[in-house]
Amino acid sequence: MTNHISTKWLGEMAFESNNPSGLSIKIDAGPENGGAGEGLRPKALMLSSLAGCSGLDVASLIKKMKLEVDDFQMETIANLTEEHPKYYDSVVIEYHFHGSNLNEDKLQKAVDLSVEKYCGVMEMFRRFAELEIKTFFHHKEVEV
Repeated sequence: MTNHISTKWLGEMAFESNNPSGLSIKIDAGPENGGAGEGLRPKALMLSSLAGCSGLDVASLIKKMKLEVDDFQMETIANLTEEHPKYYDSVVIEYHFHGSNLNEDKLQKAVDLSVEKYCGVMEMFRRFAELEIKTFFHHKEVEV
């Protein structure tokens, strides 16, 4: 299977890039690099892709396992190398689950399946960065 993305220069430091979904995103450099700061930054977009890919896996598994989760978010914290070409050499991915009836074992299993088996973006990152996975369970008290 092949993905084909078209990316068009909009002038200055801005680009528009399409997606097989039919939607487009704007990419732009920050003012410190000659841009207007009106688009997403390419390297940070890679972190969104990583979280989005794994998040889709986990959300799908939450549904399949019929787990109760009130809220789920991911924090992705990456270290950028000092020398050019700058790249992420280490990435911490935090999975945060909120709810009053969290099944920690099954949620951890969902995270593990994404990280170890399903997420292709995770596998790509593994080729150039050290990954650290952390899972947090935030239990809400049930009001009586």
